[in-house]
Order: sequence, then C-alpha cells, then structure tokens
Amino acid sequence: MLMMHFASRVMDIRDESSVYPAELSSVLDPPACSTIIDALDSDSVLLSDPASHPLKVYLRVRPFSKAELASNEAQGCVTIENGELVSLRAPKDSSTMKNCERGIGQSVHKFTFTRIFGHETSQAEFFEGTMKEVVNSFSDGQNGLVFTYGVTNAGKTFTIQGTPKDGGILPRSLDVIFSHMKGRQYRRMNLKPYLSNDIMKLEAAQVKQEESMKASLLSSLKEDGMKSVPSSSNLKQSMSTSCESISNDGSVCGSLECEDGDAVQFSAWVAFFEIYNEYVYDLLDQFPSSKNQKRPALKICDDQSGNSYVKDLKWINIASTEEACKILQFGNKNRSLASTRMNQQSSRSHSIFTVRLLKLTADDDPRVLTVSEMSLCDLAGSERCNKTQTVGDRLKEAGNINNSLLILGKCIGALKQSQNPKKASYVPFRESKLTRLFQPFFCGKGKACMIVNINQCASTYDETLHVMKFSAVAKQVVQSIQPRNFEFMGPRMVGKDGKVITEIDPNISVEELLSDDEDEELDVTMNPEDLLKKIEEVREKLLAERQSKLVLELQIRKEMGEAMYQQMVDLDETWSKRFEDLKETHEEQLESRLEMYKKAIKNHAYRQAMDELEENYVPLDEFQAEQEKVEEKEQRIQELEIALGLRNPSGEEETSQGALEALTKRCQDKEKVIATLKAQVQGIKEEASLTAMKLNEENQFLKQHLKIKEQEVKGLQSLAERAIQLEASVTELQAEVDQSRKLLSSVEVCEPKPKKGLFSNIRNTMGGTPKRMASKTQEKPEEVSATSRKRPLLSRK
Repeated sequence: MLMMHFASRVMDIRDESSVYPAELSSVLDPPACSTIIDALDSDSVLLSDPASHPLKVYLRVRPFSKAELASNEAQGCVTIENGELVSLRAPKDSSTMKNCERGIGQSVHKFTFTRIFGHETSQAEFFEGTMKEVVNSFSDGQNGLVFTYGVTNAGKTFTIQGTPKDGGILPRSLDVIFSHMKGRQYRRMNLKPYLSNDIMKLEAAQVKQEESMKASLLSSLKEDGMKSVPSSSNLKQSMSTSCESISNDGSVCGSLECEDGDAVQFSAWVAFFEIYNEYVYDLLDQFPSSKNQKRPALKICDDQSGNSYVKDLKWINIASTEEACKILQFGNKNRSLASTRMNQQSSRSHSIFTVRLLKLTADDDPRVLTVSEMSLCDLAGSERCNKTQTVGDRLKEAGNINNSLLILGKCIGALKQSQNPKKASYVPFRESKLTRLFQPFFCGKGKACMIVNINQCASTYDETLHVMKFSAVAKQVVQSIQPRNFEFMGPRMVGKDGKVITEIDPNISVEELLSDDEDEELDVTMNPEDLLKKIEEVREKLLAERQSKLVLELQIRKEMGEAMYQQMVDLDETWSKRFEDLKETHEEQLESRLEMYKKAIKNHAYRQAMDELEENYVPLDEFQAEQEKVEEKEQRIQELEIALGLRNPSGEEETSQGALEALTKRCQDKEKVIATLKAQVQGIKEEASLTAMKLNEENQFLKQHLKIKEQEVKGLQSLAERAIQLEASVTELQAEVDQSRKLLSSVEVCEPKPKKGLFSNIRNTMGGTPKRMASKTQEKPEEVSATSRKRPLLSRK
C-alpha cells in the first residue's frame, strides 16, 4: 500500500496541472523544454540524466530532370565536398550574386550536415543511412519525428512515400516494423490509442464498428488502388540490406521482456491527416461528394499532462505493410494537391502519417506496457509567388505554407538561443498548428530528425540558400531526451466514457493480498520514513524550482518590458525624424511650386501688356514721315497763300485774302486739335508703359492684387478704345484738311478766264468752295468713318 501511495505521489509530480497553479503555467510551459523531473537529484534511483545530442539533419540532393537540363539549369551551384560538407556557389542571375557584386554577402557558402546523400543515392541506401536508428528507437518504445524540409519541387514527397516500385522511408519503415512484430502481433482491436498517450478499452460493439470501418476503407481501394500500392514483397527486394541489419540488431528484434520475464506482443495503429491553410483535416475521412459540402476541420487539444493531440482523429489498426500502404494511398487521394509553374503535383498542405505501437503483455487480457509514436511529416515546400505564378487560392495556400514554415524557423531559432541560459527566450510553439504538434518532440518527449531536400537548379538558388541557412540553425539545436525509467507508470487505461479503469488481477486472492510474509513486511515497512523524507526533499526542491522560475519570469518580463520600451522610444524618434524630413521636403516643394506660379503669372501679365502695346504702337519712323508730310503740305499752303496774295492787287484780293485767312485759321484749329490728340495719345502710351513697369515691379504682390490689376487692364482697354475713337476723330479732321488742301490746290491750278477777269474767277471760286465742301462732306460721311475705323492710331502700318 505504501508503494502504491508513493507511486500516486510520483504520478502527481508528473502531472503538471496538479502541481503548478495557473499563474505559473507560462513559466513552466514546454518552450523552456524543462520538466519537473529535472528537479530530482542526479543520484536518484527513480530518474536518470537526460541524453543530450544535437538534432540530426540529413541532406538529400535531387538529380536534374531532362527539362531542367534543356533549360540550362545545371550551372554547378551545388558541390558535395564529402559526406558531411556541401558548398553552394551563386549563379550570375541570382540575387545573391547581385548583392555580392555590390559588396553585400558572399557568393560561396559552405554547410555541414549529419550526412549528405547525392543524386545517385538509392531509396534503400537513404533509408539505411537515416531511418535505421529512428525505427530502432521506435521499436524500443521511444517516440520519434521525421520531417522533410525544402523548397517546392525538391523531392520531399518522393523521399517520404517513394513510388509503387521503389518505396520511400515510410513504407520501408513499416515493413521493418512488421518484420520486427512478426509472430508477436495482437490481433484484436479492443485496445485503441486515446488522446496523446492513453489507451481506450473498447467493448464488443465498438470493436465491430472499428472492424467495419477498416473493411470499408480498404474495400474502397480494390478497384483502382491495387495497382499503385507498393506491396511488402516489392519492397523487400530493394531493402533486404536494411531489414537484415535492423533484424540482426538485438535491441530491436531481440526478445523484449517485461519485468516478470513474460514475452510481449504488439499492436500497430496508424492515422493520416493534413494541415491545410491552418486547418487540420483527417485524410482517412470520406471526401465530400458535393462541392458545396465542406470537410470537417479537427481541433488540436491538450490533455491533462499538457501534451497536444488531434481531437476526433481516426486511428486504424493495421496488420501488415500492405494494409498500411493502402491506407496511405487512400489518404493521398484526399490530400490537397495543385499544379504550379514549378511543380505539376505540388503539395499544398503539410501531411503527417503517424504510427503508434502498443507494447502489451502476452496475456489473454493484456496489460499495456508502453505506447510509442513515430510521425513522418511531409512539409509543403516554401515558394516565391513570382516564380510559381500563383494566384487566387494557390496564393492563399502559399501564404499559409510560408507562414507556418516561418514560425517553425522561429521556434528552432529560439530553441538554439535558449541553450544559453543567459539568452533564454520564448519559443512560439502555439503560433502555428504545425509547431504545436511538433512541440513534444523538441522538448524531451521524443527524438526528432530533419531531412533537407534540395534541387540543383540555378533558378531556385536563392530559395535553396535560405533552406540551407535554416538547416544550419537546426543542426545546432541540442535535444534532451528523457528516458522512460518508471516501468510501473504505464499508459492509463480508459473506458468508453473516458474515465480511468482500475484493474485488479482476479487471480490474486485476498489471502495473498493480506499475506503476512515477514520478508515482504520488512521490504514494505523498512523504509517508510526514508520514503517520506525523500518526498519532502522533492517537495522542497519543487518549491525552490518554482520560486526560481517565478523570479526568472519576472526578470524576463522586466527585460522584455525595458527592451520594448526602448524599441518604442527608438521607433518614435525614427518616425519623428522621418516626419520632419517629409515636412521639410513638402515645404520646399510648395515653395518651388509657388515661385513657379508667380513667375507664370508675371510672364502672363507681361505678355498681355506687351500685346496691348503692340496693338496700339506706331513706329517712330512712320510718325516722323507723316509729320514731315504735314509740314510739307503746310509749307505748300503758305507758298500758295503768298502766290495768291501777289495776284490780288484789288478788292477781290482782299476778299480772297479773307477767305484764305479763314481757311488758314480753320487749318490751324485742325492742327491744334491734331496736336492735342497726339499729346493725348502720347500720354496714353506713357501711361501704358508706366503701368507695365509697375506690373514688373509689383510681381511679389501679384497674387494678392491680381483682381485690381485686371481692373487696371480693363481701364487700359477702355483708354485704348477711347484712343481708337480719338484716332477716328483725327482721321476725320485729317480728311477735312486734305479736302481743304485739294480746294486750295484747285485754286492754284485753275487759270483765270479772259472774259470775266481774274478777280471774278477768284470770287466765283471762293463763293462755290463752301458748297462743294459741304456737299462732299454730306456725300461721304460713312466713307470717312469707315476709313477712320480702318486706319490705326497715327497712321499705323
């Protein structure tokens, strides 16, 4: 009874939810990859030190296809130096080479791996070099994870599944497992995996339901699936070396016995699911026949121990490799595949094929000793959308794929950093469903193994280099595997209601249970105080560990808060500086635009003023020529007057003299009017020039006084119109002067008649002149006005 009490106390220690309060769950979360067992002494009889070893990372190089060779993809980008070293040389058109030419980075990179497999490596050789140890540990009760990583079209699915004639590591591993189980299989289906590490005991009706579900699933592949299923006989020819080497290993195929020396038997169960667009789908469910019907998405939950599992996932009991391969083929039919530019059958989801091996006692009503799990994950390839030319749903799928792979990289980087206690950081396992399922394997509850697949194409060199850098970080991660030394702590057995079943051996009688054997009494009663003392020591260490973790959490929170505050301050300063720079830039642009607009307004006003001046401008030489003509005509008039005075010696001379004086006076009046109009025109010209000068001087106030200047321009236009009117008046007067001069010239040309005499002719001429002038003036008023309108100011050309 005391031993049972102690065992229950240790079980309480293993159950994190029963020991730690809710507020400390973040401190003891698996990101720290530590368990409560670490608090025990190194010399404890219950636990041993965890085995630490680096994460094994294997590299496999895919050979070129005929199409790639034809498109000049073989440019010597990948060179295998030896079995552990590979070098990458950047091609000319890659971004890496362009950065190298600008002095950023280097063109040649070298990486080391656990082992490198070239393009000539066969599937059997690759299985022998990578999966032997994993299958060995799995058969021995150790959990294992194998996942492939690489760009799209790098050969990941081929590595995992292979072809019907040449199987990959998954069918070969299954064949080795069943070779190990041969003759020791538990044929019944009443013990089924439950949650993460428990076993559900099924009733007869549930067993029949499991058998019918398995039969319907396998029968659906009889018609079209048998040709493509890789059978065990086909695999044995290509992997005989691997099977023999593993079967000869005593740790795997040796007679595994339990504590009382009895032989054991095994039961294998498989599940197949995918993570598509961050949703989990069971690939062993029947695919909906209608397009409008959606597949049911599954949830990822945690059990009482904090282990993640997929809720409502189907587990199928398998009895041979053929059945497992049929189930694999059935799941592949439901898997999300699509065609892209770089791969005709591109995986658009992360698929995980899980095998659980139940180790049972060889009894009619067996007891489960251990449950081991092996998961093989075919990760979807990372890709660049501009190269694969994905749009629509393919683009969304690529975004989710790259995001989950990014979080996986963050987790592995944080695990590497956490190996240094001074630089311990949070591991974001829960940011992605993929990393949430991988969490136990990276935190001491299993062994992980990574297979990197690459191609040698020059067009995908940059993506391949990114994959290699990721693998270099992963290779530095150290795993601490916790051994299973609690042999009496087997998996829990639960019923159909999920409650734990407590079993008592019916063959043991009450007398045997209450036996008073002295030796057993001594074994039980000798060390109760020591056991209680040990429990108290463990309790004290747990309390101390809890306090240290709490202090560590406070320190980390404080450091993270300070770092975040400093980052916010730096970010605020950066954005403030950028805002000031943008403000100065915009102000300069606005000033330059304002100057440009001012200059444009100035030029426009200047051009408008010059156009108006050009319309009213009369060249100086024309004005002088007209003035000379007027002077010549005036001089001619004076000469005619002198000549006329000499010819009038009598009273008629006085009459003609009076008429001439009247005409001369009228001509002088006309000349005065002309001079006045000329002065007005000159004043208008000067005023226009002054206005133009003022416009040039007041350019800086153009924007504010633009309306006023427009009014001034309108005033100038009215003055110009007035000048045109005055010019018309001048033209009319000039016409009258010309008419008068014509009359004078006619007087000069006309010779005196001999009969009437000279004076009578002059009198008749002087008497008829006003009438003729008046008549001519009345006959052509419209003609004069039209002429005045047509002639420009001061006889312009």
